This record gives sequence, structure tokens and C-alpha cells, in this order.
Amino acid sequence: MKLASPEAVVFDMDGLLFDTEAIIRDAIVAAGPRLGFEVPQSLFLSLLGLASDASRAKLLEHYGPAFDVDAFWAAVGEHYHRLMEERQLLKAGVVELLDWLDAQAIPRAIATSSQHQYVQRNLARHGLTGRFDAIVAHGDCEFGKPHPAPFLTAAHRRKVDPARCVALEDSFNGVRSASAAGMMTIMVPDLLEPTDDIRELCVVVARDLHHVRELLTLC
Repeated sequence: MKLASPEAVVFDMDGLLFDTEAIIRDAIVAAGPRLGFEVPQSLFLSLLGLASDASRAKLLEHYGPAFDVDAFWAAVGEHYHRLMEERQLLKAGVVELLDWLDAQAIPRAIATSSQHQYVQRNLARHGLTGRFDAIVAHGDCEFGKPHPAPFLTAAHRRKVDPARCVALEDSFNGVRSASAAGMMTIMVPDLLEPTDDIRELCVVVARDLHHVRELLTLC
């Protein structure tokens, strides 16, 4: 599949629009020792882009069925919210890309594993409320990423053929989800550099969202 002029653009959120995955990583690293265990980097990276049920299953698989997932995420949440207040979250090129899409009258949506309340909080904090035509978040689909359902739902809500959509993702699970939905998938790496297998699922790997805008301008 080659990159062509899209009829809609579907954005991931964490790690793409906002620098939240680095905050989640740091919160998990801080929460583990507090509860008496370490979180290997390989485990954290495998959680990127997953919905909560899939994340829970991975944690139980790694630590065993007696692992208190709820206590773990509660401790992570305490660190996460504190770090959120200390750091700049908006990723480079977000506003410029949205402005360009406005000028081209290209609709856009968000497809994320995060909950709606977190999506709206992040958008409001950065003055982006109302800049997305549809938001697909946790609970909107029977299956989460890497299943294609979140991206297919976003395309359905905009009444656009998924094959005519560009999907922007930073995680492996997100790339797998968007590619399985049949979208023109662009990876914008955050904490993970693409493997050869992931590159094959993408039409291009972009440096950042400024690069994405340049690529779309050429379509």
C-alpha cells in the first residue's frame, strides 16, 4: 500500500499527540518497588497501546494469578498524575498538522485505548477541545488494539472507507491495529523504534508530526 491523499486521518493519543507514554513508564518504574517488585522494560513495552483487559492479562501472565493488578494500577496512577502536572505533554507538530487538516477540510478522529475522561482532560489542557470530529476510546469497542476494531469504528463514525484513511500510531500494537483495519498506516516512533516486521505494516515511518504534514502535503 502506498500513501495517498486521505479522506480522513485517525490519530492515536498516548505517545503520538501527547508525551504520556514516557510518563506512564516513569510512573510504573516508581510504583513497582513501592509494592515490592520490579517491572522489566520488556514487560512495560509489551503493554504499550493495549486496552486495560489485555494489559491485565499480560501482568497476570508475568507475575502470576495472585498479583494484585488493581493495587498496582492505583499506585501507578498516583505517580502518573503527579508527573502529569510537572511536564509538557504536547508533542511537536500537533497543532501545525491539525491546522493543515483544517485548511484542507480533512476530518480527523482519535482511536485510543485510554478512557474518554483522560482524552477530554488532555485535549482541554492543551486547547484542543473540538479539534477532532470523533473519539473512539476505551469501552467503545468490544475489542481493543491490536484488534482493528478501534480504527474501523473511527472510520465508520466518519463514514469513510478505512482504505482511504491515514492512521497515525507510535506503538507496535497500534500499528498492528491500524494495518489490520486496512488503513494507510504511518508510524511516528516514540519509545519504540520499528522492527522490520512493523515497518512492513506501514506505508512510511515518520520522524515526527511535522514530517507527517510534509508527507501529506506531497500527496
